[in-house]
Amino acid sequence: MEISGVFSGLFVGIVVGALGRLISPGGRPIGCLLTILIGIIGAALGLALGTWLDWGFWLTFLAQIVIAALLVLPFSRVR
Repeated sequence: MEISGVFSGLFVGIVVGALGRLISPGGRPIGCLLTILIGIIGAALGLALGTWLDWGFWLTFLAQIVIAALLVLPFSRVR
């Protein structure tokens, strides 16, 4: 894996995780690293879903954000 792939994965994780936290209801007291991890997982799952269903870029991006928002909920309840 190239270093540019790692940095782009982290960047996507930050963006998707932050947007997922923004659209989830209520304040979520989780840290930055957990937000990035949730964003990376949400982005990967959303990309797999969008590729499987042959969605375009924007619908896949929206699915990534919604999946990340749904993943934020159980982690914020634990803390």
